[in-house]
Amino acid sequence: MQPGAKQLKSKPHETVIPDRKYNTDMVKKKTSIAPFLRSVLLTAAALLAGCQPETPLNLPEFNAEQAYAEVEDLVKISPRDAGTPGGLRAAEHIFNRLRSFGIETEIDTFNDQTPRGEKRFNNVIGRLPGKNGRWIILGSHFDTMPGIDDFQGANDSGSSTGVLLELARMLAGQQPQTGILFAFFDGEEGIADYIPGDGLHGSRHMVKELTASGEIHQIEAMILLDMVGDKNLHFTIPANSSRGLVKEILNAAEYVGYRDRCSLERRMQITDDHVPFLEAGIPAIDLIDFHYGSRPRLNDYWHTKDDSMEHIGVESLEITGTIMHEALKRMAFGIYPD
Repeated sequence: MQPGAKQLKSKPHETVIPDRKYNTDMVKKKTSIAPFLRSVLLTAAALLAGCQPETPLNLPEFNAEQAYAEVEDLVKISPRDAGTPGGLRAAEHIFNRLRSFGIETEIDTFNDQTPRGEKRFNNVIGRLPGKNGRWIILGSHFDTMPGIDDFQGANDSGSSTGVLLELARMLAGQQPQTGILFAFFDGEEGIADYIPGDGLHGSRHMVKELTASGEIHQIEAMILLDMVGDKNLHFTIPANSSRGLVKEILNAAEYVGYRDRCSLERRMQITDDHVPFLEAGIPAIDLIDFHYGSRPRLNDYWHTKDDSMEHIGVESLEITGTIMHEALKRMAFGIYPD
């Protein structure tokens, strides 16, 4: 393990992994006894309302070639370390891409302490409002690991950012039942082995802001994508992921024919941007392939100059995007297979 790596721990600190039902706004209500005429009128109104056809959901298919092009464009901004001009340019690039899709977008700039002093960070947040006032967060970090010569970060931050941008493009103009927050985090990479206050700056800041505003109670779930472009893609979902979300993602993967690309690593826990949400009581999952290397089960491309465009594949982005497409149809739009 290299300095500043994501932590893999067999016996980490105990974290309570929350498990919510997604339709928490659907609660049982007491029914009152109404006069017969009022009951008839209500029934008639309901029948008339039911006769109005709903606008059919017409989601375009996930375009993996477009997602790959998004990765290529981001990788041109390298390095994009947190707190550097390159990092700011990357944030502005993501902001402009989201705005071009018609997504309501903001850059949330903040200062935070690091083991090397105070730095300025820039989260990029896009909002696709839903009908029920609740939200699902889709997350990716976009910063690169400092101190690596000729580092592109094509997989580790590029691939997930490209997939999220393509998901935002294809969903723009839709109104889901549950809104979607596209969260692009700055400062995920740790520079001192993730000691307290090191790394996860963007996700920790977002949780802090949501908690202060009270919006934390409107968050249904957090789905993090990280390192999703390996040509030999196989998701190693860590044990510190919420059980309900693991089931949702695996069911979606099964339905679209990619269940064999996913494993739940029961003895592996990963420190990543989903952890602050878990600690705040939000169900969260890390959809990550942590075997990124020259041979199966190796991770020797990670945090090296070999994390380059030649080692990520369009097919892997297609697999990731297709699974997420199906998961969002279910979780955000409420459309489940018969």
